Amino acid sequence: MILSERYLKKAQFDGLPDFTKNLEIQVPDNFNFAYDVVDEYARLEPQKLALVWTNDQGAHRDFTFSEIKKYSDQTAAYLQTLGIGRGDKVMLILKRRVEFWFAIIALHKLGAVCIPATHLLKKKDLVYRNNSADIKAIVAVGEAEVLEQVDLAMDESPTIEHRISIGPDVPDGWDDFSRGMEQAPAFVRPEAASDNSSISLLYFTSGTTGNPKMVAHDFTYPLGHITTASYWHNIKENDLHLTVADTGWGKAVWGKLYGQWLAGGAVFVFDHEKFNPAEMLQVISQYKINTFCAPPTVYRFLIREDFSKYDLSSLKYCTVAGEPLNAEVYNRFLKLTGLRLMEGFGQTETVLAIGTFPWMEPKPGSMGIPNPTYDVQLLHPENRLCEDGEIGEIIIRTSELVPVGLFKEYYRDEERTSSVWHDGYYHTGDLAWRDEDGYFWFVGRTDDVIKSSGYRIGPFEVESALMEHPAVVECAVTAAPDEVRGQVVKASIVLAPEYQPGSDALVKEIQEHVKNTTAPYKYPRIVEFVEALPKTISGKIRRVEIRGDSE
Repeated sequence: MILSERYLKKAQFDGLPDFTKNLEIQVPDNFNFAYDVVDEYARLEPQKLALVWTNDQGAHRDFTFSEIKKYSDQTAAYLQTLGIGRGDKVMLILKRRVEFWFAIIALHKLGAVCIPATHLLKKKDLVYRNNSADIKAIVAVGEAEVLEQVDLAMDESPTIEHRISIGPDVPDGWDDFSRGMEQAPAFVRPEAASDNSSISLLYFTSGTTGNPKMVAHDFTYPLGHITTASYWHNIKENDLHLTVADTGWGKAVWGKLYGQWLAGGAVFVFDHEKFNPAEMLQVISQYKINTFCAPPTVYRFLIREDFSKYDLSSLKYCTVAGEPLNAEVYNRFLKLTGLRLMEGFGQTETVLAIGTFPWMEPKPGSMGIPNPTYDVQLLHPENRLCEDGEIGEIIIRTSELVPVGLFKEYYRDEERTSSVWHDGYYHTGDLAWRDEDGYFWFVGRTDDVIKSSGYRIGPFEVESALMEHPAVVECAVTAAPDEVRGQVVKASIVLAPEYQPGSDALVKEIQEHVKNTTAPYKYPRIVEFVEALPKTISGKIRRVEIRGDSE
């Protein structure tokens, strides 16, 4: 059974024109993913596979929808005994443990607000989050570093009433998640757990300046991911899907929960501490993954492995998002697997806003075309809509209809919300241009674009040129201040093992390569060789950290 079909005016399309014209998500009066999807599958197909979990220690567990319902009910009942209910804020610091799925579904059942968070947060980060959102409880992995940072934040976090550990460590002052589940009474569904406008998810997402924003999504948000899973990931019923993402980041609910289950697929979770490309390929082969999504960085490392060692015949569709994709990576992956990498674009504030859909021929480096349920435009700096070929800010029209999956607000920050959402448009802060075929091409964040001697240079076009040089494994292009030009292009490069840093000749060679590959004024005047680039846990390069090094 594919439950997403209940929420679509039309589910099957005979081509791209049909899809772009007729895709329409129909939102019921009161939608709750936990009851209307998880529990509904448990009622209709209790033995339907929902989740396949394994870790880098060899453990493995399969969960049916009946079991997901059982464990989420137990979790919800336990949380009720702690006084957690509608509107209460609960932070989940659970890495890729199965308890994340029990907990987030349980919170939806209670109408509480789930705040996924990374295990990398320190005391200062936690204090800010706890107080900004009035967090009532924290559910965390029972690992010493995580527990310690939470404990250090307690004296300055007056709203926290409960600290809950899933183990293995459950120190004094912490509640035991497993024991709480076991001892909880039978779950009683609240009479009015939520309505469509209630906040279900709250993400803290960092910008380049100031404190993290609190992105609030309402209970209709999961329905927006029907497009993400069914028509971008191209998931079919009973497919096994793997998205590489930690549960602390927004990409997890893009690829490890909502859309995949709505599409009738199962979610695959590989709980690992450190990314290893050979290990990832072995897991894909062993568990016969059907559809796969990862940021470009992951693909860059995968294509350097010996694919002949792995049986990847089960893999039928691959997507990529988080950053633009270099043509070099696309072409190499295609040669190794016969699979085209289908790009997409979105933000924590959105679902998939722009994508390369199954009926399209991908153009490496292009995000694709707008999600048909999103009216996406490009705004020129002169405050007019862009013509083809002109660079402008990606904006989403909301004057006639707010698309399903667009965020509700920046929580408790009307000023910030109105600064990006006004005059009938949501302003993404991302720049792109559109070609004559309607494909969108990412340029960079409005604050990533380099302005050098009157030229506007997008980081990605320089990075694409750099990636074609055999010495370059990874790179990030940022602006560095310059007294004469205002800014100059700086390239931070991770070299292939056979190349050694410290060679002026290599720097010159790379600079000349860029001059010969793209417009000469875009070449990096500053080249630095680094062992690794700073990244988020989901694999996205953190240019803000690199820029900080040069300012």
